[in-house]
Amino acid sequence: MAKHVLLNNVEHQDLRVITRHAAELGDNVGSVLTFPTEYGDIQREYPLFFRKDPGTGEYQSIALLGFRNDENLFLDDRGWNAAYIPGIIARGPFLIGFDGRGEPVIHVDLDNPRISRSEGEPVFLPQGGNSHYIERVATILKGINDGIAISKAMFAAFTEMALIEPVNVEIKLTADEQYTLRGLYTISEEKLKALDGNSLYRLNQAGFLEGAFLVIASMNNVKKLVDMKHRRQQHGGNR
Repeated sequence: MAKHVLLNNVEHQDLRVITRHAAELGDNVGSVLTFPTEYGDIQREYPLFFRKDPGTGEYQSIALLGFRNDENLFLDDRGWNAAYIPGIIARGPFLIGFDGRGEPVIHVDLDNPRISRSEGEPVFLPQGGNSHYIERVATILKGINDGIAISKAMFAAFTEMALIEPVNVEIKLTADEQYTLRGLYTISEEKLKALDGNSLYRLNQAGFLEGAFLVIASMNNVKKLVDMKHRRQQHGGNR
């Protein structure tokens, strides 16, 4: 159960964070939330899809990591094998909160398995200042926080222009093993190409046109995932 508290350098002076990646640390997941602020990095490694938040019905962006809920094909005994790790993972046990004035502040989940007092990266320096690690986390959290706001505007524009369409991802590995991923959405390349000049201009001015193209380009990574799955099956287990 999560235990979120405001991070401070008095109570948490000796706090450390385990930064390696492993299944026991919660990294063996089939997908993770992602945000427009990191689309450029995400699309080089992972397929990008949209899904609807079951609670609000709003669209969210996800990076697909595997074909089952508990399968991360980028994770093996050596760690997370990708040039870019999604921000929602790289942030570790930290999250954005807000103080009484509405200003963003860093909270920490003290029940997160990455929390340690003896292993990992220190959060604070011996004199109480911020470590390089927590400074980097603060940058990641800002990207996530900015990305949440941008997502709302982006999906509003995509919806207005009817660019979002449902897609079923059907993967057949062998005659006996196949996967169908439902509830996913993507950008309709056909509808994007059919937009008039004014609509394209509006998307571009808002910074969303590049995002639409990055989502489409990321579909090439589905084949990459299939190839990774085949290699894992051939070698057996996580190697």
